[in-house]
Amino acid sequence: MINWKSAVFAAQSLRSIYASTEHIRFEVLIVDNASYDGCEEMIRREFPLVRFIQSKENRGFARANNLAFEHSKGRLLLFLNPDTEVLEPALERMMVCLESLPTAGVVGPKLLNSDGSIQASCVRSFPSLLNRFLDIDVLRGLFPKASLWGNRVVFEDGRDPVQVEAISGACLMIRRSVFESVGCFSREYFMYGEDTDLCYRVQRSGWKNYFVGEATVIHHGGQSSNVQSDNQFSSIMMRESLFKFFRGHRGGLYARIFQLTTGLAALCRLSVLMVAMVLPLGEVRRHSISVAFGKWLRVLRWAIGLESWVKQFPKVGCSKN
Repeated sequence: MINWKSAVFAAQSLRSIYASTEHIRFEVLIVDNASYDGCEEMIRREFPLVRFIQSKENRGFARANNLAFEHSKGRLLLFLNPDTEVLEPALERMMVCLESLPTAGVVGPKLLNSDGSIQASCVRSFPSLLNRFLDIDVLRGLFPKASLWGNRVVFEDGRDPVQVEAISGACLMIRRSVFESVGCFSREYFMYGEDTDLCYRVQRSGWKNYFVGEATVIHHGGQSSNVQSDNQFSSIMMRESLFKFFRGHRGGLYARIFQLTTGLAALCRLSVLMVAMVLPLGEVRRHSISVAFGKWLRVLRWAIGLESWVKQFPKVGCSKN
């Protein structure tokens, strides 16, 4: 578990883990990404068996998880966000799936939002130019089960594990041997995209990724990124991570085309928003349009190479690499 200013949520998540692991031998490791938010004191006070690792720098998701892995011993690894609650017996069902299916390399549960609704992003297709260009809330709302998104199984009631492409890193279980063989989380990513990249490399190496619908975890979602002072941080980092995925697995030309189409999509959004801004609207509606305009302006700036700060995040991975 990686903590960045999420100590309150981490405590809640840890309580759910200990409440749902009666028949499992396990260890828990938490890396604090230089947030110093009282997480260490909370761990010592409430969870003395948890191994706490204090990082003096914000290593990002991938590097911090790789650090925790290097201190771990288990034959199975669970990467879990601090803003989650494990519902019994989710972990046991994931373990059974991973150990009973000889081809299973990664498994993931059904994620629920805080209100109990299904979090459709718990499984997804591998990124492509088509599904990224069409990734619009309106289209997802109209066609939630379209094969383009790769998450149809989330809305079905099947009891058996189902093979999927990518599992969300909010709760991802993997064989230790598989994680080592594919080289841990990629050093290319600071945050976002590293889970998809891992699943892609696992599948390419001959293993399969499975969705375990009978295992359920609540994911409150975005608690760490919500405290970012720059409210466009996530939007830019997500697109930068997609660019890195395409460049690494589809080639430089494919990645540049993605950057170009992202810029064109941003221009279209900005044009529509500019028209909306001159219409007579209420204060709340006008504010939401203004926020959206700021977001897509930053996305356009990224697409034409003006968001240079995003390049400062180091290429990091397993320290042994």
